[in-house]
Amino acid sequence: MDDAVHKLARDAGIVIDWVDATDQPQRVEIGPLRAVLSAIGLPCDTASELEESRARLRQSVENDRPLVTATVGTDIRLPASTPQSVRAELRLESGDARQLTLEPADGMLVVSAISEPGYHKLHFAEREVTLAVAPARCVTVADIAPNEKLYGLAVQLYSLRHADDSGIGDAAALTDFCTCAAREGADAVALSPTHSLFAADPGHYGPYSPSSRLFFNPLYADPTVVFGPDRVVTARTRIGAMGPTPCAALIDWPQAAAAKLALLRQLFEDFAAHDLAAPESKLAADFRAFVQDGGDRLREHALFEALHQHWFAAPEPKWSWRDWPAEWRTPQSEGATRFAHEQARAVRFHMFLQWLTARSFSAAQRAAREAGMRIGLISDLAVGMSPGGSHAWSRQQDLLLGLSVGAPPDLINARGQNWGLTAFSPRGLIASGFEPFLATLHAALDTAGGVRIDHAMGLSRLWLIPEGASSVEGAYLQYPLDDLLRLVALESHRHRAIVIGEDLGTVQPEFRARIAQCGIAGMDVLWFQRDKGGFLPPRSWRPDAVAMTTTHDLPTVAGWWRGADIEMRDTIGLAPDKTRELRERKRDRRALWRSFRKAKAVSGAEPAPEDAAPVTDAAVAFVAQAPSPLALIPIEDVLGLAEQPNLPGTIDEHPNWRRRLEHGASEILNAPQAQRRLQTLRARK
Repeated sequence: MDDAVHKLARDAGIVIDWVDATDQPQRVEIGPLRAVLSAIGLPCDTASELEESRARLRQSVENDRPLVTATVGTDIRLPASTPQSVRAELRLESGDARQLTLEPADGMLVVSAISEPGYHKLHFAEREVTLAVAPARCVTVADIAPNEKLYGLAVQLYSLRHADDSGIGDAAALTDFCTCAAREGADAVALSPTHSLFAADPGHYGPYSPSSRLFFNPLYADPTVVFGPDRVVTARTRIGAMGPTPCAALIDWPQAAAAKLALLRQLFEDFAAHDLAAPESKLAADFRAFVQDGGDRLREHALFEALHQHWFAAPEPKWSWRDWPAEWRTPQSEGATRFAHEQARAVRFHMFLQWLTARSFSAAQRAAREAGMRIGLISDLAVGMSPGGSHAWSRQQDLLLGLSVGAPPDLINARGQNWGLTAFSPRGLIASGFEPFLATLHAALDTAGGVRIDHAMGLSRLWLIPEGASSVEGAYLQYPLDDLLRLVALESHRHRAIVIGEDLGTVQPEFRARIAQCGIAGMDVLWFQRDKGGFLPPRSWRPDAVAMTTTHDLPTVAGWWRGADIEMRDTIGLAPDKTRELRERKRDRRALWRSFRKAKAVSGAEPAPEDAAPVTDAAVAFVAQAPSPLALIPIEDVLGLAEQPNLPGTIDEHPNWRRRLEHGASEILNAPQAQRRLQTLRARK
């Protein structure tokens, strides 16, 4: 039945034949192919299963979509079974109504081009279809600042400091940092994900493995935004001195989280006792409005957080909801419903946390813009979410819970990668009118001036691995790229926000061309801008990509020049041939310095490996010459630090996502080395 299985897989959007990182053709073996098909609800181990899966696929919602995307000014084609003209009413998002005649053509009904972007309702033949009509391109930096070259800074939020941060950088420190960065001419501050993690388990702090991408990590809340400093000081006094000393170089997440949550709990108790009980309280009214706007998704997330606390603290702890008793495994289940009623206050507490945090990030974005930034915050959208988290528990139909997102073998990871994340179901997205995707975009953009989409290739296809299989035994599953890009463009305009797509690694050339056409900026990172002859001159970098020295997963300029990344990987057994790597690094240092000199970013002889400061100066000047309208420099390179925030492939061997910056957020850019590099960035032409 192999041929029949191959046809089913192709019809389901699975890429059977693909090209690997060495440009070699590959084909998914029949065993892994059957496993992936089974995981997406199309089992085919027997002839009867195969026939049932074919029928299920034929009955797909593809021909009965609740939402159809289109581009402004182009005709819209709807699947239809009638060969006759159909009368219809189009109700625009503005409220205006138009009477239309839909004409048949090639088995489709044609809706004449709509010039107004938005979500419009089309009524015909007892059906209602939402028409999501998008501009051809996203809002770009060039739209925000025509003929200018801007710069921004990238920062790990937890790394920032301010006097009362309980040991974790938060929105208060972010506001300080944005205000200072704006004074230095920066127009953007890019963050790593601020998604909700697991309040009951602060040891689970990797920002790219969220419980939900729809909500915030409440440890980043700045309660003074809502309650004012005096009320927060009073609450802090009531709970006494708790938490780590503010000078700690590394975050102890469990200890720091306990301190922050104790403060937030005290504020909640005070709020419940005074504000919620007062009919005229403006704070209570704002909270209730937030809860109403959050709807079922907020209620389900808060319920999950309370349930997770309950089961994780049980005598026999159960971290994943899949290990909970069956009557607790959905929001509508008997156990969960009873818990929600009996523990309503615990659920309300987690709604309160989301309220505080959402208001905190809104205030930080507002402060950034008022200080002069033309973009402000750039949020980061993780590629997936934890299968043990809030979204997976509450909206199982959205996701492919039997599959894990990863990457096939490549030049760096010969065994491939499994990131332990789940992702949206393409058929589920279509069936739901893309509601989960739109909710995710709204969460990313509601308090920001831009978004970076992690592993943006996931808009086109994802490498998905069945549970229990090796990373090699996966397959690419295609996603409705045109639909997703149109929705991104539409939401970009509605929020007037730029979009950056992380397109590093093995990427199909046509994908880069496609996102560029849509106005999504790619990422040109110094370490990857090279060919056999050395490092490419900045003038040859893409004019529609963000220019960067490095990222959170790669060595800083100082660390790379010193070889600190090689030494670290060798210490923990991730550098199998240290001698060869050091030899290659010596050659690469020479090539990089030569490129710097050719670009007139520096003059003079190549510094010694331990003398990284002039190299970091030169790297910033080099990247500043790129034609990109936005250069984004990590704070680690502005300060000349050697340590990188994250070392991929490690868990406890390296202090990932724990390093704190030495000085307070409002003073950190005053350092002489920072001032030198910021002056270079301000001079971009």
